[in-house]
Amino acid sequence: MKIYDIETVPSRKKYDVAIIGGANMGSAVASFLALNKDFSGSVLVIEKDMTFQFASTGASNDCMRQQFANDINILIAQFGAKYVKNFREFMGGDPEVPNLTIRNFGYLYLSDNDDFTEVLKRDQQTQSRLGAGTQMVTPEQIAEAYPFYKLDDIVAGSLNVVDEGYWDAPTMLKWQIRKAKEHGVEYVQNEVIGLDMAENKVVGVRLKSGESITVGKLVNAAGPRARVISNMAGIEVPIEPRRRYTFTFKAKKPLDRDLPLTIDPTGVHFRQEGDNYLVGCPPMIGDPAVDFDDFGFEDGIWEKKLAPILANRIPAFADIEIIDAWVGHYEFNTWDCNAIVGAHSKIKNFYFVNGFSGHGTQQAPSMGLGLSELITYGEYRTLDLSPFSYSRLERGERLIERAVI
Repeated sequence: MKIYDIETVPSRKKYDVAIIGGANMGSAVASFLALNKDFSGSVLVIEKDMTFQFASTGASNDCMRQQFANDINILIAQFGAKYVKNFREFMGGDPEVPNLTIRNFGYLYLSDNDDFTEVLKRDQQTQSRLGAGTQMVTPEQIAEAYPFYKLDDIVAGSLNVVDEGYWDAPTMLKWQIRKAKEHGVEYVQNEVIGLDMAENKVVGVRLKSGESITVGKLVNAAGPRARVISNMAGIEVPIEPRRRYTFTFKAKKPLDRDLPLTIDPTGVHFRQEGDNYLVGCPPMIGDPAVDFDDFGFEDGIWEKKLAPILANRIPAFADIEIIDAWVGHYEFNTWDCNAIVGAHSKIKNFYFVNGFSGHGTQQAPSMGLGLSELITYGEYRTLDLSPFSYSRLERGERLIERAVI
């Protein structure tokens, strides 16, 4: 089914809202605006590449979890699960919209020391207080439920199999775009090369194709390039692209049950991927910022890092065959690994939806709804996203999220 056509030039000279970036975040905002009967403005989404081949969205592993350290991130995850499980309803009840589900193989954090176990215990108490199904588990309990792990060095784990696992985020995005377009949102494949400013406001957007358009409000949903767009308005944001590696593989002897998304003490994570498996990790040495177009692999990332860790933790994975591999970019917030959302403190019509540090796909529904409410009503009505405001950076305050994979 053809979900959308690709246009390159805006049809008009003025829009009430322009959204820079049409992937998960930009299209979540656009679709919530479009489907809100209280919003009647014109919306333009400007996306550099409508295939999303090199966007964080295109490289996402499409995972969902509630095992976060902050209340607000847990609540965001819970709304995300509600959105996925009620996707057709959120899309206006159109019977053509597919029902989405979460493959609940769960998340399992493994701890090999007492200090991290105490961190997991504190986080589990927070998650449980908010209704998440997280449980602390002993090595014996892990072995009983998942006998394929080697657990000699493990002292405890944190496990949740309720609304934690994998879901079909690409289908969500396609239908958000389709519904947004059906309700009047315009998408163009183009690139923003400059912003026009006047009296502490963004008044215009200049496109690479030569057009200039007037805007009432501007949303920065540019992913790892968020700093580039913010700089055009004289704003600095602590967001940079960082590489993350993903491999999919098949095992000669597949496991006899679903593999939870397992966060190994080494920082490597792996999970079920259909009938096969997926493994991901950050770079081998450090975690430096990279160029926007740097999607290269480090030499030895598989042989020296991933393969030995997989075989050690799950001996059945000593004999596997790589199916596919890719590099994606986190839009990493170096300030506190949390989102920056809402209006700028001085440039009031400049809105952020940036800095998700690897959590963007699962957080997009909550962020899209929240920002659409802020644009429409001038306030958050469903979830209070004010802890993510840009002003915390100006005050020198951090909202640290420990549970970053």
